[in-house]
Amino acid sequence: MESIQPYLTRKSGVINKLRTDWENDRKNGNSDAGMITITASSLLAGVTGARPTRVGDHFLISDSKELFAGHSLGPTAPEILLGALASCLVHTYIIQALILEVPLDDVRLDVSAKLDMASVVGLGGPPPRMEDIVYCAAVESPASQEAVGWLHAAVEANCPVLNTLKMPGDVRRVEAI
Repeated sequence: MESIQPYLTRKSGVINKLRTDWENDRKNGNSDAGMITITASSLLAGVTGARPTRVGDHFLISDSKELFAGHSLGPTAPEILLGALASCLVHTYIIQALILEVPLDDVRLDVSAKLDMASVVGLGGPPPRMEDIVYCAAVESPASQEAVGWLHAAVEANCPVLNTLKMPGDVRRVEAI
């Protein structure tokens, strides 16, 4: 496997610059320094039922499995959510390792969840939502177990997608224009 050290060196420089810039901006009265806006949009694609989805500057196809009359042309929306969690966790491990100066050789994540779809097809019951969301983080590092433990704790405290799932805020519908 190729070394991740060149990437970590580049990432460290970017993280340090952002921290310095945002800290200076906050000292100068900009309380929104560090706040970003992210967007996504989706639509129904004709006879396939697939959902082309724009996420930032990128496009992906979301589709249902054959069980729900889909064509499995892409991941389902719940799978995308788990993929977002996995990706965000890996990214947060990298950032927190740089901040805590915990050397990394590799980080791998697996995420799983259960989803009761019965109410989606009209059988009633509680609103459908993912339950028992579990992740396993494999961190390869020459650091001590104690240092890796601090890294795990820092990731738990600072992963945006993880925190959104654990501490949900308001999601509201607005009228289409």
